[in-house]
Parts: sequence; C-alpha cells; structure tokens
Amino acid sequence: MRFDILTLFPAMFSSPFEASILGKAIEKGLIEIRIVNIRDFTSDKHHVVDDTPYGGGQGMVMKVEPIARAIEWAKAESPSAWTIYLTPQGHPFKQERAEALSSKTHLILLCGRYEGVDERVREMFVDEEVSIGDYVLTGGELAAMVMVDALSRLLPGVLGCGQSAEEDSFSESLLEYPQYTRPTDFRGHGVPEVLVSGNHEAIFRWRRKEALRRTVKRRPDLLAKANLSETDKGFIDEILQSEGTRTRGDGV
Repeated sequence: MRFDILTLFPAMFSSPFEASILGKAIEKGLIEIRIVNIRDFTSDKHHVVDDTPYGGGQGMVMKVEPIARAIEWAKAESPSAWTIYLTPQGHPFKQERAEALSSKTHLILLCGRYEGVDERVREMFVDEEVSIGDYVLTGGELAAMVMVDALSRLLPGVLGCGQSAEEDSFSESLLEYPQYTRPTDFRGHGVPEVLVSGNHEAIFRWRRKEALRRTVKRRPDLLAKANLSETDKGFIDEILQSEGTRTRGDGV
C-alpha cells in the first residue's frame, strides 16, 4: 500500500515511520510512504500556502492552488487513489473504517492546518473527510500518523503474527482481554491460574469472558454492534449479576 501524505511540515514525519513495525514494513516493501511538501507546489517565490479568508474572520486558510497541484501530482501515477482530508469535521475514524480502507492500494492523506482548507479543495479533490476524535489538534499530521499505523498493521505480513490484528480491541466490537507474561508472581500479584493450566478450551473461555467484562465496564456502547453468541450473552448476565453493573443500549 502506498501512502502519500500532503503536509506543510514534512519534518514531523522523519522519525515516527523509521522505528518499530512501520519501519520494518517499509524495509520489506509492504508499505510505501511519500511525504509531499505542499509548499513545493506553490508558484510564487515566497511559497505562500495560506491567505486571509474572504468575508473576514480569525486565522488563515490554506489556498486551493498548491493543494490541487499536489493532489494531481500524487494521482498522476494512480488516478484511482483515494484522497482523505484529516479534519475535526470528518467522520470518526473507527476500526471498521480502517479495515475497509486497508483494501485500497493508494491513499492520499491531506493534513489540514490553520483554519482549514479552501472549501473548493473539499468539493473538487477530496473523497472522504476523517477525524480521529472529538478534539482539535494544531494540524492533521498526527492524525495522518495514526491512520497510517492503524491501516498498516492490517496488511498481510506487517505484524509478526497474522492473528494479532484479529484479536485486537475493536476488531469484534469488543475490548481485548487482559494479557500477562513472566513472572507468574509479581509482589504478590499472580497470573490467573487458567492461563498457566495448559487447558486451551478453558483459556479461550476465560479470555472471551474477560473481553466481555472489560467491554461491559468500559465501553458498553460497543456491545450493540458486537456479534454475540448465546454463550456470550450468558457471560454478560453473569458479569452484570456479579458486579451489579448496568449498561444502556447494549442490545442484550
């Protein structure tokens, strides 16, 4: 998968994509990331990329011409590339959308700045607008990093274990179960006996129940979308009875 990230601050990306899993994925050729400086597509000697808004108001607005040229340049080799504008006004970015976008081969991520972009960018060049949360950042660069990370780990070969992504939180509209490793006892706090029992069926049931318990307590809203079996519903009833927890709109 190729990511073209359009930004006014390319230096922000010099380190995050060189380390850990993403760095290894780039080395293996599983993903390609090109950082595109929007200023390179200006036509004046001062490389102006913003201007005051028509009608007055606070702040500056990113100009349409350099953004249009940058997107057209990025799409020259791949006309079907999907263009995403990172903005607080976009649709919430969730795991389901990440899974859908991971099937695309070329994404163009436009990082907003200042008061945003000229509306004609949205109307003429953007396929989708995405927000990573109900808060405002200084720009779309951090949001672009989040998207690249979330999408890349869904691609074949990026994670060491192909099953890891399937068991992550939100993959089934459930939070992930608790994880433990050595030592078995740390300052009097031990590992649940079932995890060292060698009984794989019992371990599976424990993990499933703990994933449900964590979701009920922390994100009951997710249960409305979860594919729950009758056994799962029985687990939830046990959890509610034992902890006296109440959920709203969980659909069970």
